[in-house]
Parts: sequence; C-alpha cells; structure tokens
Amino acid sequence: MEAQSLRTKQAEVEFHNFASLGEPETAIRVYAEENERRGAVLAGHAEFIGSFTPFLEIGANAGHTSYMVADRFGADGFALDISADALRHGIALMDQWGLTRAPVRLGGDAARLPFRDNSLRLVLAYQMLSQFTGVERVFAEVERVLAPGGVFVFAEEPLQRMLSMRLYRSPYEHQMRRWERRLFRWGLLGYIAQDVIGSRQEEVFGIEQNHGLDGRAWRRLASRYFPETSFLVSVPERGPGERWVKRLAWWAERRRSHWLASELLGGSITGMCRKAGVAGDGGFDPARFERVLQCPDCAGPLRRGVSNNLHCTACTYTAPEEGGVYNLLPSRERAQLYPGDRDDNIDFSLAGHESKLRAGWYGLDGVYGSRYRWMGGEASALLRPLGPGSWRLRVRGYAAEVSFREHSSLRVSLLANGTPVGALVLRQPGTFLLEAPLPAAPEYRVTIQAGPVVHIPTDDRPYGVNISLIRLVKR
Repeated sequence: MEAQSLRTKQAEVEFHNFASLGEPETAIRVYAEENERRGAVLAGHAEFIGSFTPFLEIGANAGHTSYMVADRFGADGFALDISADALRHGIALMDQWGLTRAPVRLGGDAARLPFRDNSLRLVLAYQMLSQFTGVERVFAEVERVLAPGGVFVFAEEPLQRMLSMRLYRSPYEHQMRRWERRLFRWGLLGYIAQDVIGSRQEEVFGIEQNHGLDGRAWRRLASRYFPETSFLVSVPERGPGERWVKRLAWWAERRRSHWLASELLGGSITGMCRKAGVAGDGGFDPARFERVLQCPDCAGPLRRGVSNNLHCTACTYTAPEEGGVYNLLPSRERAQLYPGDRDDNIDFSLAGHESKLRAGWYGLDGVYGSRYRWMGGEASALLRPLGPGSWRLRVRGYAAEVSFREHSSLRVSLLANGTPVGALVLRQPGTFLLEAPLPAAPEYRVTIQAGPVVHIPTDDRPYGVNISLIRLVKR
C-alpha cells in the first residue's frame, strides 16, 4: 500500500507551512503546552529510553518538540518534516524561548527517511502517524534507521472509537457552532461525530487521515517490528456523557485499566518500542552530522562542501542549506511539492508572485508561514500550465471571524476564463482549501469571488477572504 498519496503530501506541505506559525501567539502557546506534556512523558521513561543522542523527530512541524529535546535533555539530533518551510519558522521559537541548542532541520518523507541503516538512537513521532494510510511503511523505516537497542516513541495517536454513529467530521472547539459546543461540553458530541474532534480542519485542507486503528491494532503493528513494547492510553472525559462511561468501563475491566474505555470512547495512545539488540555508544559527532545521512535518490553517502550544502558522492543529488534547512526529499517528489515561483504557481510567501496577479488584490500581509493578501468581492490572477495534461485549480485561504458576525455563511466561487468551475460555502471562520477541475486551455485567468463582503470599522477596504496560494495541480 502507498504510504501517502501525492495529494496528501501537497496538502501537508502547504498546511504545515500555513499553520506552523501563522498565528504566532496562539502557536507558541500551544507548542509550549505540548512540550511540557511531551517532556514529562520522556522524562518519566528516561530509563527505558537510555541515550537520546542522536535522535530524530519525524513529522516535526516547526520543530518545537525537537528544540525541547535538544535543550532539556542535552541531546543532539534532527527534526524532519515534509514541509521544509514550516521548519524554517523554528528560528522564531529560538528567539521567543531564548534557546541556544537546536536540532539539524531536514525536509523529508517519513516513509523514506534519508538516514543510513542502524544510525539513530531514538526516533520520536507525535500526532503524525495517522496521516499515513500505509502507516506500516513508517514503522518499517523507523526500524531500519534505529540502531540495535534503539527506541521508537510514538504518542498522541488517535484510537478508533466504537461508540459513535460517525455522522460527520467535527471542527475544533473554537470553531464549533453553538449546538456543537454544547454537546461537546456535555460529552455527547463524540457519539455522533466521525473520528477525532477537530479532524475536519485537516480533511478540508486535503489531508487524508487514517483513524481506523484501535488499541489492539496499534499494539499488533508495533509488536510486528519491535520485540519490546509498552503502551499508555488516554481516554477523553468531556462532560458526564463520557465521564460515566469511562468509569463504568474501568470497573467492568478486571485489570482496572482504561483499555476497555479506550475501545468504547477512543482517545489516544503512546507507544514505547525497543529494537532488538544491545544498545551501544554510536559516537555521534554533531559537527559531522552528514555521516548518518544518505541520499534520498540512490542511498549513497552525503558530504558537506565548503558552502555547507549537501551533495551525494554517488549521483548528482544536491541539497542546499536554505534558511537553516536541508530539503532531502527525493528529486522527483521535491520538484512536485516545491515548484517555486513558476507560471503554474502563485505562492504569496515567494518573491515574484506579484507578476501573476491581476485586479482586486490588497497589499501583502502576515508573518512566517501566513503570508496572504486580502481581497474584497472579486480578485483575479493568471496561471499557465507547464506541459500537457488535465489540471485542477487549488486555492488556499482563510475566512476571518468578522465575516460571520453579520452573516451565517460566506460563499467562495472560482471561475476560469469566465466559466464557473467550483464553489465552497463556509459557515465558520478558519482555513479552507478549494479545488476544482479545469477544462483544457493554454492559460487560465482565475477569478475568485467572495461574498457577502463586510466592512471593518477600522479599515476602509471591503473584506471578502484572505488568499495565500493559487496553483495548478495534476488531476
């Protein structure tokens, strides 16, 4: 089975960049809370883990947990995410938290890790395995790169819930409508919602998710690759609707544990897995970190030149250091996921995108991964496909809360060369991704319409939505 579709990888590259530090104050607060929780778990299992060096965090997003591991545990290692852009925002975390230690940051695919066999002591994964339909491929890769006696820690992965009618995907609490928030606080929303509360945000953005594993499935999968394992489960207790079921399940289970409750109510699982063999001192030298890396194209050794770029000694693969990050995705995948400033791509975080914009755009706003432009009721741009084929139009944006104070919904419509091709009705603020198939044409004048527009008291510009990316993708 394919570990991840290209569509999911594209969505993750874009979403992680957009969400990593798009709202800096909120993101940094959430990252600090996650680090406190994750650091406590690692400290509590320090004896089982042993040496933390060299470590690798996969699906690291902005790398906040990797910074914590480097700073709190004095470890050397790597932070890897498919979004190299998200990792570049880590410099803001160092400034905010006053850190002096940092991981080596790598853009890469967790299903094809750019590391040599038996080269790492510890691999960490938080809230990312469920984004792989073929999650077993990741387990196999982790087992390959871990040294004998090395440890794999995965945590905060969702458990499939038995007691649910799975009627729809629910947003996060701050985006819920009044009736959703009331059911959520009573502990009843989970009985009708599909999978994880909040999973709709990733799904709307195009990220396919795998929430079909219960506790037994996770344990079987881990035991297939690691002979020594231990697990913790966390079961939600939101209001009386879940509190009493959790207590009854605890009393009904002879072990007096929460495994039965996790089968009924879902929750999350943490796994501690040790690879066979005896752990030894690998003698990792952080100044020569490239010695544990391998070329993602041919698996040859990588070397660093005087310009600090990485290059393969067996093929022509090269990875320049860009903003402190090396993009070690396979060449073909890197070209598809990081098209740069091209005629078929308008990324508002890249210089030069202005040449493809037409009427209706305001100035460039935002910081870090949230570079965007306001538009009023209508704005247009010009895209040209690179080569023959069938194409889809992808538009990434954000609808602000102000749009829903006077209106219950907001409609975003797409036109290509004057012909309507797609529309989306938004009923709450937040990020959105709108895709639409396109008829064959040598170029596309894309028109985005949003309405009803609103007027902000402190600004004389009519406001429809924010747009941060417009691109053509293969159908």
